[in-house]
Amino acid sequence: MAKPIKALLFDFDGTLLDTNELIIQTFQTVLDRHYPGKYLREHIVPFLGPTLVESFGTIDPLKAEQLVTEYREWNIEHHDELATEFEGVADTLHKLHALGIKMALVSTKRKDMILRGLRLLQVEDIFETIVSLDDVQKPKPDPEPILLALQRLGVAADEAMMIGDNYHDIEGGKNAGVRTAGVAWSLKGEAFLQTFNPDYMLQHISDLLAIVNGEEQ
Repeated sequence: MAKPIKALLFDFDGTLLDTNELIIQTFQTVLDRHYPGKYLREHIVPFLGPTLVESFGTIDPLKAEQLVTEYREWNIEHHDELATEFEGVADTLHKLHALGIKMALVSTKRKDMILRGLRLLQVEDIFETIVSLDDVQKPKPDPEPILLALQRLGVAADEAMMIGDNYHDIEGGKNAGVRTAGVAWSLKGEAFLQTFNPDYMLQHISDLLAIVNGEEQ
């Protein structure tokens, strides 16, 4: 019998904070400067999830650093106007917190931008730890960031679950030995995430309340 879930590890962008439009518009703006008309929205969707260096590196490794700098400048300027909460996120996080569930963020984003997003959601005090791109050598799907979060929370892998909107989250969770959940509101699509066989597929963030209470989804 599976142990009760004591800890939830969340991806951030595309899982809790809807930054999809922000990210796509940022990529479009930067790429149109250098490659006018070459990258449409459908070309940009695969860039959501990997690190910026990885994404831009597939376009031009020699210009990746410059493109990342331009990306961050535009993204910061437009962050608060384009980023929004996925429905029910803040309310559900507060309810999980009240139940005594330990929570962490495990993101390929820089910590300063994660903190900015948490302020937008008004959930700054919910998470016991944040594992950002700044904290690890190898991002998801490598298990390093998830294992670091577990260490900081003081919980075992079989007591935790990784939740995210991309295959990096599900594969990373499996590599770290935790249970996994995809989110049906992923821009990549529910069917895409199901191909990676997560333990759960959340139709709404509040589904987590039933899962941590040991109820069938």
